Amino acid sequence: MSVVTIRPYREEDAQAVICLAKRNLLEVNIKNYPKELMEKFASMYNGDYLKHLSINGHSYVVLDDGELVGCGTVMPFWGKEQTECVLLSIYALPECQGKGIGRYIMAALESDEYYKRSSRIEIPATITACTFYEKFGYSYKDGKREPDEEGSYHMEKFR
Repeated sequence: MSVVTIRPYREEDAQAVICLAKRNLLEVNIKNYPKELMEKFASMYNGDYLKHLSINGHSYVVLDDGELVGCGTVMPFWGKEQTECVLLSIYALPECQGKGIGRYIMAALESDEYYKRSSRIEIPATITACTFYEKFGYSYKDGKREPDEEGSYHMEKFR
């Protein structure tokens, strides 16, 4: 039986998180999006981007027997820091999807102080993940089931 732990992101996690995000974009999301768009998003995952996420929000990782298998970030929503937040960069290793890792990530994010003080939470979701987020009570923002210019579906939840 494996031991799953969740902890705050550390700088030494950067390479594993970069690999995790790129694998999701280029192995999973690429099935529903143009290759060029997924390559563009994959190229933005680097140490500087992860540092930005961890400075401006709270990032978490999920470890299964010490192996980094999932990650996610919660940040205050720009301009509404005290009442709204956004969940970003939520990924599980492709081979671990459907095995509960996403639930661990969501539990960590929804236990965070930014989430707890927010009355509205938003997620820019890929079409691949919309059904997953619906299971946690998120719905399409303003009832719009249409992607933005980058292919994200904006989902939200009110508390």
